[in-house]
Amino acid sequence: MKVQPQRRIRTGLPALLIGAALLLTTACSGGAGGGQGDKGGNGGGGARTGNEASQAVVTIKPDDGAKEVETSGVLKISSTGGKLTTVTVADTKGNAVEGKLSGDGTTWEPARHLGAATEYKVHAVAKDAAGRESAKDITFTTLTPKNTFVGHYTPEDGATVGVGMPVSINFSRGITNTEAVEKAIQVTAEPAVQIEGHWFGNDRLDFRPENYWKPGTKVTVKLGLDGVEGRPGVYGKQTRTFTFTIGRSQVSTVDASTHQMEVVRDGQTIKNIPITAGAPSTTTYNGQMVISEKYKVTRMNGATVGFGGEYDISDVPHAMRLSTSGTFVHGNYWASSSTFGSENVSHGCVGLRDVRGAYDDDAPAAWFFNESLIGDVVVVKNSKDKQIAPDNGLNGWNMPWSEWIK
Repeated sequence: MKVQPQRRIRTGLPALLIGAALLLTTACSGGAGGGQGDKGGNGGGGARTGNEASQAVVTIKPDDGAKEVETSGVLKISSTGGKLTTVTVADTKGNAVEGKLSGDGTTWEPARHLGAATEYKVHAVAKDAAGRESAKDITFTTLTPKNTFVGHYTPEDGATVGVGMPVSINFSRGITNTEAVEKAIQVTAEPAVQIEGHWFGNDRLDFRPENYWKPGTKVTVKLGLDGVEGRPGVYGKQTRTFTFTIGRSQVSTVDASTHQMEVVRDGQTIKNIPITAGAPSTTTYNGQMVISEKYKVTRMNGATVGFGGEYDISDVPHAMRLSTSGTFVHGNYWASSSTFGSENVSHGCVGLRDVRGAYDDDAPAAWFFNESLIGDVVVVKNSKDKQIAPDNGLNGWNMPWSEWIK
């Protein structure tokens, strides 16, 4: 039987169309199949969920690009519709700003003030209940203050001092925001001990433990004053860390009634020295006093401490300051040797026998000078005078601990 070509053509045409349709169907199915192959990622229903915007919205104050931003109370990061998972705030040098996340994870604030005249970069990420993230980044710059203050501190960095040495900071401007300034100063010790600060007026802050330092203690002080608003419109400009070490314990007790000084080191008496204390009309303060300065030879002029022209001695040997008001323990070469241990003849100082020129290391005053450190304690008792004020020199030990920590 003959096959008619027309029938082959008619029969083949549907086959071609069917083949093309299959090819198109395969191509479409291949696309869907690829999505199923990525099911572990964002394919299928997951793809639709993953492409939806996170419900978490991050808000940062101040605005991006803000200038002259206050160093405290402005930087705040929050999230609605989710919780913050990442917050980083750092200056252009990479110094990170520590902060605190709220218990519900929706807000973050810095733990301390920011530095002045500093650019900060903020990066914050929040995640919603479905695990979708939202991020925000800003940059801002803090204000450049017109008025500033610094803290002048003692002891010196790297010093080895006596057990009575406090950390004492005198500010160049009177402070009204004392809480913020004190919070910006950290004083720690190894071995650890409770250390508390106390303000004397509005320009001096001292730190000490309840009792004298333990010998060998290493003390670290961090001044983070940069950017702290110490008083309205006046900002700190100081960032500094210094350390000092407590040496052996030496506490010397002056008995004004017996005219003797007992030197006790590490709990043992190492020397008794005859002294002369303040005369009946110019008595010596009682109380615990800390050696704050040492001079092998110095000038003492009565006019500088309210005594008019009663004395002006240009070469007082082996002088060690005990108070701001002018109390010293020092060498005395002008009184007779019999005075020491028997009479009180000074203008309020504690005098030890010495020679003019401070050349004799065997003189009692020279021995005591050479054996003493800044920060050693000299206690005066049985003088017919009042107790020295805690802020007259480095003498906060005369204040009860309960009052110190108020």
